[in-house]
Amino acid sequence: MGTRTFFHQREEEQKEERKHSLQMTSTTRKKKFKTSEEEETFSPSELSIAAALALTSEIPLDYKIRREADILELEQRGQKRIRFGNDMEKLEKEVIWNCRLLRVRADRKALRRKAVEKARMEKEYIELRSGRAPMFWIPLRVHSVWERMEVTLACTVLASPPPQVTWYKNGVRINPRLAPAGKYKMKNKFGMLTLHISRCSMEDSAEYSVEVKNQYGEAYSFATVLVRKYYGTESGFDSEIYRRSLMAREADFAFPLKPLFAREKEPFTLSCYFSSDLPEHQRNITWFRDGELLQSSEGRELKYQDREASLTVACAHKEDEGFYTIHVPSLDGHKEQTTYVFVRDAAAETAGAPGSPLNVKCHDVHKDCLTLTWVAPSDHGGSPVLGYYIERCVAGSEDWVPCNEKPVKTCRHPVLGLTEGQTYQFRVKAVNKQGVSHPSKPSDPVTTYDPSKDERVTVIQYDEGRTIEILKDDLEGHIKVPLPPTNVHASEVREDYVALAWDEPDPRGKEPLQYYVEKSLVGSNSWQMVNLDMPANAPRFALFDLVKGKSYCFRVRSVNKYGLSEPSLPSEPVTAGAKLAPLPPPSQVLAFRDTKTSVLVQWDKLKDGLEPLGYYIYCRETGTEEWQTVNNKPVPCNEFTVPGLQPGKEYVFCVKSVSEAGLSESSPETDPIVVRPAITCPSAPHGFVLLHCGKTNMTIAWKPPKRKGGAKILGYFLDQHDTAELDWHEVNIQPIPQRVYTVSNLEEGHLYQFRASAVNMAGVGEVSEPSDSFKCEEWTMREPGPPYDVQCFEVRDTSLQLRWEAPLYTGASPVTGYYVDMCEAGSEDWKQLNKQPTATTHMKVSDLETGKCYIFRVRAQNKAGIGPPSLPSDPVVAKTKPGTNEIELGVDEEGFIYMAFEAPEKNDSSEFIWTKDYEGPPDADRVQMEEKGNKSKLILKEPSEKDLGTYSVEVTDVDDDISASRTLTKEDLDKLLKRSHEIRNPLIKLISGWNIDVLEKGEVRLWLEVEKLSPNAELHLIFNDKELTSTPTHKINFVKGKGLVELIIQNFCDDDKGLYTAQLQDGKAKNQFTLVLMDECFDKVAEEADAKRRQWKKKQGPHFIENLKWKVTESCEVLLTCKAANLSKDTSFQWFFNKKARAGGTFDPQTGIGTLCIKKITKADEGQYKAVVSDDRGEDYTQLDLTKGAFEDLLKELCRISALSATPLKIRPTAEGIKIYTDVKYYTDYMKTTWYHKEKQLESRDRLKAGSTMNQVWLHILDPTDADKGKYTLELFDGNNSHKLSTDLSGQAFEDALAEHKRLKEAAIAEKRRARVVQGLPDVATIMEDKTLCLTCCVSGDPYPEITWFKNEKVIVFKDRYKMDVKGTVVTITIEKVCNEDTGKYSIYVKNKYGSETGQVTISVYKHGEIPIGMEEKEITGGVVTKKPK
Repeated sequence: MGTRTFFHQREEEQKEERKHSLQMTSTTRKKKFKTSEEEETFSPSELSIAAALALTSEIPLDYKIRREADILELEQRGQKRIRFGNDMEKLEKEVIWNCRLLRVRADRKALRRKAVEKARMEKEYIELRSGRAPMFWIPLRVHSVWERMEVTLACTVLASPPPQVTWYKNGVRINPRLAPAGKYKMKNKFGMLTLHISRCSMEDSAEYSVEVKNQYGEAYSFATVLVRKYYGTESGFDSEIYRRSLMAREADFAFPLKPLFAREKEPFTLSCYFSSDLPEHQRNITWFRDGELLQSSEGRELKYQDREASLTVACAHKEDEGFYTIHVPSLDGHKEQTTYVFVRDAAAETAGAPGSPLNVKCHDVHKDCLTLTWVAPSDHGGSPVLGYYIERCVAGSEDWVPCNEKPVKTCRHPVLGLTEGQTYQFRVKAVNKQGVSHPSKPSDPVTTYDPSKDERVTVIQYDEGRTIEILKDDLEGHIKVPLPPTNVHASEVREDYVALAWDEPDPRGKEPLQYYVEKSLVGSNSWQMVNLDMPANAPRFALFDLVKGKSYCFRVRSVNKYGLSEPSLPSEPVTAGAKLAPLPPPSQVLAFRDTKTSVLVQWDKLKDGLEPLGYYIYCRETGTEEWQTVNNKPVPCNEFTVPGLQPGKEYVFCVKSVSEAGLSESSPETDPIVVRPAITCPSAPHGFVLLHCGKTNMTIAWKPPKRKGGAKILGYFLDQHDTAELDWHEVNIQPIPQRVYTVSNLEEGHLYQFRASAVNMAGVGEVSEPSDSFKCEEWTMREPGPPYDVQCFEVRDTSLQLRWEAPLYTGASPVTGYYVDMCEAGSEDWKQLNKQPTATTHMKVSDLETGKCYIFRVRAQNKAGIGPPSLPSDPVVAKTKPGTNEIELGVDEEGFIYMAFEAPEKNDSSEFIWTKDYEGPPDADRVQMEEKGNKSKLILKEPSEKDLGTYSVEVTDVDDDISASRTLTKEDLDKLLKRSHEIRNPLIKLISGWNIDVLEKGEVRLWLEVEKLSPNAELHLIFNDKELTSTPTHKINFVKGKGLVELIIQNFCDDDKGLYTAQLQDGKAKNQFTLVLMDECFDKVAEEADAKRRQWKKKQGPHFIENLKWKVTESCEVLLTCKAANLSKDTSFQWFFNKKARAGGTFDPQTGIGTLCIKKITKADEGQYKAVVSDDRGEDYTQLDLTKGAFEDLLKELCRISALSATPLKIRPTAEGIKIYTDVKYYTDYMKTTWYHKEKQLESRDRLKAGSTMNQVWLHILDPTDADKGKYTLELFDGNNSHKLSTDLSGQAFEDALAEHKRLKEAAIAEKRRARVVQGLPDVATIMEDKTLCLTCCVSGDPYPEITWFKNEKVIVFKDRYKMDVKGTVVTITIEKVCNEDTGKYSIYVKNKYGSETGQVTISVYKHGEIPIGMEEKEITGGVVTKKPK
């Protein structure tokens, strides 16, 4: 409305301005104008305003025509004067020029005035909109209502900024916290202020006012509320509407909804119970979660049956947490109840793993990509969340595929590589150093699509509803090679990625487009294509693993089947790695008392416009260190009621902000707060009974309020009412402290009603319902009157304690006993419990049925008979309440016997009331009472049999019964007295007996440890019946705070043999401990002390300052290093392996560094390594255990470095097939290798052989076929991490490798079938004359080869002494009776069609008695001479 008014004023001003311009132009000649020297100056702001108005104003057409006519007239006039040669021509030109100049000046001045006026009005309008004092548009109005009805005061206020609102009643500010729960509800919705007052009473009649205030001012509005009381049909309630409402007995809620605590992955049911069956018009029940309407679905069931409305969730997720509200229709609107359902984390599979993320949602969906967001979990498992893993699956399947290899740091991430038209679901897992969380709830299914598809379709309607669709693609068929994209920019810059976006080329063309993205470092001219393997199908792309801190430019190319476009214009520089910082925590976190199990936590919202996703609340019990998560779903508001707390316990709270960057730091802790109900006014008393009646007075008693308001009841106000009158009258002005009161000055024979209200520190509570009518008539009966105040205490599963007060009216004789009656709630069948009357005013009722509700009453008896029964007690359920404590019986640190009771809840005004045998408080001379916090202790001063009996305790001023009892028996007392004696006459407790340590220098340390001692403790150390004192050679240390006694002996010798006794005393406690140091024990200690003394002296020479350690180099060599000091020129250094000296190490005497390099470590190198340095001054060594776990750690590091050194996969054809391999610097069996083909793991089989060498890992594909085409991946696992290498064996690469394999295979076959000499012939043979020489060898070949023997390169003819024998592949040549002529070079030549080969042997013949050349004599055992080659 304000905007329309503004533009309307603007149009009117423009019209006025045009009108003024016309008038000013037509009258210019008549005005006197200032000279140029007198011309006014304009400020820059005035000029800018004038220019803006001039640009926005339109010049009317008639003004233009008129102006042109004037100019033409002046020009014609000038032309005439030229023709006639008028002498005034020059003067007239000057006049015309001056007129024009003056006109411009006048227009400018008028324009400036208008501009100034316009700027002033705009400024006022802006100020009016930006800030204004409060004003009541609709004020409060007067209301008149009936008692117990509701009323709502409403008004409307206009103000900017929004004002602070305060409500008052009779000038006193209204504080809803101090009023009864739900009494006042204040709302402020868009300037509409409401005050809702529920169940109006006469006290609510008052003048109500509202104050609104901001920095510009304040305003007030007043109204009067008059509450009228109902006096019958004359009040107007006999109308048809009222009668109809009475007939329609609407059901109400039977119990308030309580918070529900569910667990993730488990079902839960939220139930709401009603007081009666719902009538038809109330059965349209609706459920809401956080304001969102809930419907029945596959995982959620809404049901109403048997006065119960329920909501059941089959499998709870964190998204199911929130505020649940049930709406039930009613004649005057609806009734509702709200509670919070908490969903706890499921038990982690790995201890310390974080909770699961939640609220996984998809955004910016395109053909092949989208952006995923989620909310961080509230529980990080004890260590910070390192990131998140994303998984996806096709909707309807359970085949979840990981989307990222490295954890995502923030709660927002792009997902690429999707298929257009496919429907996906996503889920997220959180990870910390302990493990991975459960997956989140899957996201809603989302289908990838082209969002620009609809924009490229034009729909033309014709012929009454028919349409024609024209595709823009069809109109752009002339586009072949695409144009480059435009507007390339970074849409998101995060720590993990940079998201790019661009506009499609226009025109795009008919063919589908894909896009290649290129990047370049700012300052360089080189461009690198980043998605060659995965072109983008949509104008979106995300880049990962950019160098942090570097600035990049990006450009994009379009590609279709016709070709690749030119690159687009580069984007603006983008700096990678900008870390998204978490939001700051909220401030001003405060905790307030709410109920006995809940606390209200409030905090200030974040400032500077920061908008978190919500807040997580945490609580911790004072005295503990572990924080508990309150909510697992962020709450958007700035207050939350934390339920489920232990009554009476003290807690602190903190809050964290939630954003896409994760969780903020914790807010400052709140001040510790004890869980107690907020103090409110008490509820109404009830149960009025007449105890005694005279002629003009009555003694009335009543029961206390069921809800005391969290404070002590200070008294009661009593009203009386004569049934013959209309008015009620106050009985007392000051509060009555007791619940029994005698009302005087009554009229005999009249009927009276009474009512009362209780008062505590919060104020006066509700007024009770009127009592029954009591007749003022003097009692003269002989039987006693009714007992009163029948109460149940110590309620347990099967028993309770009943207590009552004796009747005030005893009748004709004193009361002699009481009978107790009992019945179940809802029944009138009273059962007498005791056959014989009990003389006391208390009785224990046993054998009750657990869970049943009972009512009790008492009747008094005297000699005249049994009097009337008491008023029945309040119904009580026989069940032990959760958190019920019993009286503890024990002995304290000082030996006193005590009984202690801890109350589960307690108010500030509550007291512990102890009684003995239910007759009264214990004797003050025999007991002492102490109270601290929620705990009370009763201490027996001088325990004896006089203290035996039943002790009971009760907590006052609480709503529920908190009481207990304990019977102290003779057996209990004896045990406690024994324990008391032990405590008062204690022994010092021994923790560790005498120990013997031999120190580094050979000193002997004798020590023992007892419990911690006080500073006044004493020690006497006795050695062989003589007390020792501390000396330089025998030093005594007594550390009392640790209970440590030690004796350090410098030079341990035979004089120190004997008995050592430590006598200790600490106050009353004492003890002594003896050590026998003799015989074998002494000899062993003396020997060890002497050895260490010698060892210490050795260490005065060279020694190691850096122990032996290992390191794996980049070349996969293992270096063992150590460093020694205090060296001399005579110092030697030696390496040992498994106690044997090892060579190969180096030692630098200048630096003292010793190094042992193991170039290729194997299993044989596993063992104990030792380095020793020594000289004449002494010796020292250092050891390194490289076995088991230590050796495994070394291999892990070796595998890691080796895996990082792996080269890209290479393809090499072989005769057997195709080998895919990578070279590594060093390979060990500890490195696990796995081969994959098309993402499927390969196993070694007939055609696939995987293997490795020391420097190579390979996969051999035997007899390759087309099925072996595809992508091969090698995964190297170093024990901690996996490293992957990939290559593509397809296309031309596969064809080339297959062709080379076939060529090599043919060559291998030929080589295999070639004739050859396989084995058998030696290089040299030496034989004695006249012996027979036999030479044998094996030949092979297919076909079988031709065989030829040569001697000195001449063919041998086999005859006489030369013979050749061929048996299969074995060829033998025999020379009989060799002689010197047979010496020479023999060779065998084999040949077939595939090739040939020659085998050679040299024959040497020697004579008898000669020593063959190359042989020497050597004597061995037995005197035999043998000849061996040198």
